[in-house]
Amino acid sequence: MNSTNSAILAKLLGAFFYYPPDSQMVKPLIAALLHLDQFPEWQNPSLINKQCGILTDEINNNPELDYQYSVLFEGQGTMPIPPWGSVYLDKEHLLMGESQERYRQFLKQHGIKLNTGMNEPEDQFGLMLLALAMLLDKNKTDTAKQLITDHLQTWSSIYLDRLKQNNISRFYQALAVIAEQYLQML
Repeated sequence: MNSTNSAILAKLLGAFFYYPPDSQMVKPLIAALLHLDQFPEWQNPSLINKQCGILTDEINNNPELDYQYSVLFEGQGTMPIPPWGSVYLDKEHLLMGESQERYRQFLKQHGIKLNTGMNEPEDQFGLMLLALAMLLDKNKTDTAKQLITDHLQTWSSIYLDRLKQNNISRFYQALAVIAEQYLQML
């Protein structure tokens, strides 16, 4: 996949994994999300096409998307599938652990600043994709590869598998399948 398309996909996916569907950040991106299957580089285009169909159906017919986002990404009581790497990588499965601190140092070392206006650990899945997009936009491919191999792939497959199996949201099941396919292409 060329770096421009890769950066576009990282931005789109990152935004939808970080912001609620009804937010001003992602509303303008919905049309692009629903047509991700038009990127020519997918290894399994029929699978992506099917997921885009699910996303379209959910966007058009599911008034609960923001609530589902809240359950999966903000927590309504116990969070069933936490989107932070440290929960999966650190011995005690807590936020802000050693892996998150290593990732924070990586970001600092490479001059990556994530200004989202929200106070959240940087190792959130969507934020990591947005950081990847920043690197790809700047043609820092070696650093992007390091982010993927040292920080993202170390836990994302577990997270995405759990998200694909969630019984809360078909939208986020489909989004997890697409994100998994995207990461496999990288």
